Amino acid sequence: MRVLALLVALAEAKWFEEGVWYVDFRINLAAGRERRFTMEVHPEWAPIGAERMEELVDADFFAGCRFFRVVPGFVAQFGIHGKPAVSALWRDRTIPDDNVTQSNIAYYVSYATSGADSRTTQMFINLVDNEQLDAMGFAPFARITTGLDTVDDIYSEHGEKPHQGYIQQDGNTYLKKNFPKLSYVVSATKRGTGAEYYAKAEKAGAKADL
Repeated sequence: MRVLALLVALAEAKWFEEGVWYVDFRINLAAGRERRFTMEVHPEWAPIGAERMEELVDADFFAGCRFFRVVPGFVAQFGIHGKPAVSALWRDRTIPDDNVTQSNIAYYVSYATSGADSRTTQMFINLVDNEQLDAMGFAPFARITTGLDTVDDIYSEHGEKPHQGYIQQDGNTYLKKNFPKLSYVVSATKRGTGAEYYAKAEKAGAKADL
């Protein structure tokens, strides 16, 4: 009953929205130092971007992806696969732009672009409020809800030095040789929607009450 009461309270408070779903990221920040963050994906903010994110998670795309462009006071960018053959498969699979319905504030996530309708797999986490990006067409589709300290601790000493062309060409071989300290994704696992998560909790609670 206590679990049911919690669910009712959460629903009344609109704690979770219909269609919102979550991705649990395990991050290797440095040798022997692994932490996590959770990304909350909002299809109503940017439906095309959210759909692409689901494609990538379902394909286990992010495992091994380095945070290759980390600019303190700006963004942490990732999303080039560590295997060049896999990167090549996705390079031309561009998606149309979404309308910008949210602002690029701290810990919100948008895709990187090279122009109109050019989004593929690269994305960035805003490390600070970057509202100036809104007018440039960067449409947030998700936000980080837990593990903000993990995001803050992503390795940033190399800044923008890693060359994206070389990453596309040689993948993690290039990055491991030249930038071995880069933080990277160990795994990205879809947890499900808030409603699904708490439905499981309700079921577990009902069994406990019997």
